[in-house]
Amino acid sequence: MILEAKSLSKEFEGIQAVSQASFSIEQGSITGLIGPNGAGKTTMFNMIAGNIKPSSGSILFDDHEITGKKPHQTFHLGIVRTFQIPRPFPKMTVLENLMMVPGGQLGERFWNNWLRLQSVLEQEGVLRERAGQIMEFLKLDQLKNEPASNLSGGQLKLLELGRALISDPKLILLDEPAAGVNPVLLEEIIQKIREINQMGITFLIIEHNMEMVMKLCSPILVMAEGSILMQGNADEIRSDKRLLEAFFGE
Repeated sequence: MILEAKSLSKEFEGIQAVSQASFSIEQGSITGLIGPNGAGKTTMFNMIAGNIKPSSGSILFDDHEITGKKPHQTFHLGIVRTFQIPRPFPKMTVLENLMMVPGGQLGERFWNNWLRLQSVLEQEGVLRERAGQIMEFLKLDQLKNEPASNLSGGQLKLLELGRALISDPKLILLDEPAAGVNPVLLEEIIQKIREINQMGITFLIIEHNMEMVMKLCSPILVMAEGSILMQGNADEIRSDKRLLEAFFGE
């Protein structure tokens, strides 16, 4: 298992957003996380990524305790999170948005640009080549010099995938990759998720597009009222009446 959540709970001013939720994510899987609005899915993502601290419970990642760690700490451990509404730097080009992601770049330190200029340039060259490979893989290479603000919704989702991929992640938390994407680009995104997964990268995906979830994810976790209601493959989830009850009530 690459990730284990044990009895996670989160309370906001007396409101229980997540309650005693436990689950595990198998390394190399594409796991779906579904549930009605208000089920606690985004809160769960935020706790795993370090954006908020659980009220109780624990999170293990790669056999290391990460409960309460900050986002930059979980990022350096190999957890990368995307957002339902992409958050690129709009005035930067596609290439620049990719190249600025990896941390610890020599050029980030002012004096290195004077005292270690050759090393800075060499590292930048390697990173530029890597960014070029990712843009070609995602079919964004023709847009490399375009500001991110010029991209369509689907292209921005692909850029989000690229920004996650260039950081060499172990686990990608994808927040609604289908939102605002036309059907043609959605098929492209699904295919790229599969190909990235085949590289050994694990996915946990929040998604409301049930067709995409059933086609892409196994297993699927269903959340309702802050708890994990059930877990199974697409056929098991489809045939369980609790899924309808979770979304539409008794």
